Order: sequence, then structure tokens, then C-alpha cells
Amino acid sequence: MSRSKPAEVVVITGASAGVGRATVRAFADRGAHIGLVARNREALEGARQEVEERGGKALVLPADVADPDQVEAAAAAVEERLGPIDVWVNNAMVSVFSPVREMTPEEYQRVTDVTYHGYVWGTLAALRRMLPRDRGSIVQVGSALAYRGIPLQSAYCAAKHAVQGFCDSLRSELIHDGSNVRLSMVQLPAINTPQFGWVKSRLPRKPQPVPPIFQPEVAARAIVWAADHNRREVYVGWPTVKAILGDKIAPGFADWYLARNGYESQQYDGLADRHRLDNLWEPVPGDHGAHGVFDERATGHSLQLWANLHRGLLALAGAGLAGALWAAFRRPAGSETAEARAGVAEPSGAPGSLWK
Repeated sequence: MSRSKPAEVVVITGASAGVGRATVRAFADRGAHIGLVARNREALEGARQEVEERGGKALVLPADVADPDQVEAAAAAVEERLGPIDVWVNNAMVSVFSPVREMTPEEYQRVTDVTYHGYVWGTLAALRRMLPRDRGSIVQVGSALAYRGIPLQSAYCAAKHAVQGFCDSLRSELIHDGSNVRLSMVQLPAINTPQFGWVKSRLPRKPQPVPPIFQPEVAARAIVWAADHNRREVYVGWPTVKAILGDKIAPGFADWYLARNGYESQQYDGLADRHRLDNLWEPVPGDHGAHGVFDERATGHSLQLWANLHRGLLALAGAGLAGALWAAFRRPAGSETAEARAGVAEPSGAPGSLWK
């Protein structure tokens, strides 16, 4: 009898809600055993139940990724209870919607500690285990904002820029060392997640993701794919492509465009509730799931992402089409058939189909 393949072991930070929660479900759908890392125990229990309903196994690990000791303890618990870690997904984040002039040093420190340092601590915990085994995959959940900063989110944009730079350095080191540990960064567009209902904000109106908006399942598909493939970066959605490439080509125009449109596009109707809870320092109670309040405005599909993940197939199809066109047009129009050149004529009255 052949032994069954052991279940894939995955760690996901920020697993309680939003993109992290959708990614938990995506890995659970293929039977993974998952370490669930976030601050909100109640929401993590909800995620654990969803994993088990899909046939997987989950370990609830309440932790603040800003604390390297808590991250290391979570990694150790996963390996003890679930087995060697195959995939580590860094996703946990916090943000502040605010003009720079109104930000405080404490807020910049906190966003950096979670959204950048949390990725570093998670990566180090994963590398301590993956490098000696010479296998494993680390996926950093990024953003178009890792390349193009926008107004009112300076702390978050800076943290994502830092993650991108950190990944470039680490990737070069892994290549130098001949390591088989894979590293990928998935750059996301605007996603419909609960964070816009609890992010700390000084905006006069309710914060929103910059349209067009995508559902978190779109991001989850890209993250799971990145864990399986050796792609250094995955761009999700045409808006991400536009933002990154546009900034490389015409950054000054992007500055001007965002100055005119970046404030309005991050807010929508209704005055902000100045007394609502935010999650900068403590999690907001309750299980908020994967989706935010923008379901009616969000799309669950991305043609760009499909094309990106299947570009090898598309390249092969394109090559086949090019070959067919070349074959069709290489012979001059009106050229004689080989039979005609040889003087072979179709017999009078013979059915044409017999000669084809």
C-alpha cells in the first residue's frame, strides 16, 4: 500500500479577516492544515471552524505580529502540533487614514511595527525552519502601494515600500546561496475587506478602497498560486498594473493626478463616525469575516489575473497562432497546387471529394 501524502502545513498572519480570511478558506479547500495568526481570538475561532468544515485542520494562535517573540512562539507551536511548515503567508496589517501633518510618531511606529516589521519577523521565523530543510514557500501580501504612494496613507505606503525592498534583498541572498526556498510578493489592488470599517481615520467622510474594487477571493487565488509557483511577483488586477507601470513611466503625472483625485477616491458618502472603534492598538471585537461592506461594488473576477497566471499557456497559444498565420501567408496568392504544376487534372465528372 502506498502511503498518503502528508497534509500541507500553512501559516497565515492576519488570518482573522479580509484577505487573510479568504486565503484561509482557499488553502482549507485543498485540505491544508493551517496555523491561524492574528490578535482577535473570537475571529480566529470562526476561521478555525471554516477550515474544519472544509476538511482541514487549524490551530488558533492569538498573537501580535509586531512582537517577534510571539511570532516565533506561533511558528514553534505550528511545527509541534501540525508538522513542518510548507507555506508562510505574511498578511497582517494596520493603517491610518490621515494627512501627514496630523500623524503622530506613535502611529507611524505602530503601522511600521505591524505592516513591515511583522513581515520581517514572520519571514525570519519561516526561514529558521525552511532553510535547514531547503524547501518551503514564503508569500508576502503586498499592494500596488508598495511602488506608488498615495495621499492620506503615508504610513501604510511606506511600510509596503519597505516590504518590497526587504524582499528584493532576501531574494538575491537566496539565489546566491542556491536555496530552494521560494519567495514571492503578491501586489494587490483595492479589496473589499472589513478594514475600512475599523481603520483609524481622520477623514471627514467614511473611508473606502479606491475603485475599482475586487473581492478578497481574487487576492486569495493569487496568493495560493504564488505559494505553488516560483514567480518573484504577482500583480493582481489591471489597476495594480497601471499604478506600478504608470509610476515608472510618469511619476510626476501620478503626483499631480493623485493630488487632484486621491482624497475624494478614498472616501464615500456619509460623515465618518468619530466614536467608532479602530484596530490600531487593539482588535475590534467580533468575527467580521472576509468581506467588507462593498459587495455590490466589488467584482469577484480579474481577467488580468487569469492572463497573468496563465501566461505560459497564452504564450504557447500565441506562438501557435503566429505559426498558423505564417504558414497561411508564406505562399503567394494564386499559386498553383502541386498537382496542377505536375500536370495532373481532376477527371471530368469525378467527385471533387475523392481528390481531397
